[in-house]
Amino acid sequence: MIDTRRLRTLRAVADHRTVTAAAAALHLTPSAVSQQLLALEHEVGHRLLDRDGRGVRLTAVGRILLGHANEVLAQLERAGADIASHTAGTAGEVTVASFATAIGLVVAPAVGVLRDREPGIRVRVLDAEGDQSLTMVLDGAVDAAVAVEYRGAPAEDDRRLSRVPLYSEPFDVVLPRDHRLSGSEVTVADLSGETWIGPYPGNPCHDVIALACEHAGFTPEFAHSSDDFSAVVALAAAGAGVAMVPRLALRGIGLSGVTVREVAGPERRVFAAVRRGAERHPLLVPLLEVLRDTATALRRTAPA
Repeated sequence: MIDTRRLRTLRAVADHRTVTAAAAALHLTPSAVSQQLLALEHEVGHRLLDRDGRGVRLTAVGRILLGHANEVLAQLERAGADIASHTAGTAGEVTVASFATAIGLVVAPAVGVLRDREPGIRVRVLDAEGDQSLTMVLDGAVDAAVAVEYRGAPAEDDRRLSRVPLYSEPFDVVLPRDHRLSGSEVTVADLSGETWIGPYPGNPCHDVIALACEHAGFTPEFAHSSDDFSAVVALAAAGAGVAMVPRLALRGIGLSGVTVREVAGPERRVFAAVRRGAERHPLLVPLLEVLRDTATALRRTAPA
């Protein structure tokens, strides 16, 4: 019989692509992870991993087993959710990982509503970028994530996750006040050859900006990097370059030294995600409902 703990280990290695990174995510030693994988290979009678440079990759049998592992682990989440519904009710703690802007716009308001609606539920919030928060959900480090679509993100039909769409927002171009384009309409193509300010590679917004520029026929040259959009705007105000910033992230930021222009194309799509099967858990059902309601209210009040 296959040990489900070893299936979790296999999935962590597939997600992180190295034994060391998987061990860190699972709070195990690399030796313990290697032993679990060897035991799993013995259980199924086939090699599951091949070395790939400094990392590992799944063999054909490993990929087959991973697909079944996702289904098995999702069913275990459903079982836990059903048992919790029957025995525990809505009392306990849930942990949510979210990027900073969404914490202010959606998560914090939702926590306030949930405190009044379900006082038995305690919510703990962690600041994490979208590419980090989804991995944290899959590793079991948090119960839910508020994340952003980005190149390389798990697909909408990923069998490991259950997703709830929350909101989408366009990106605006932020220019120094005296920029040559500050008095005209702007397209992404107009920004070819400019010096850029933006998030670090790996940040989902960096991927959205880079992809929009690629579609416009050029690769942006990022001379300045910050994941803090107030810092990005400050650098633009100082004449250090141009930027594209999600529209809602500009709320509350001083814009006196810059010109903000709409631009067609790039947008940030935000969603909540839990492990598949966990969406039925009595602590997560009200959380997801409140997040959805808060996002609906945000869409009604967001600037066009």
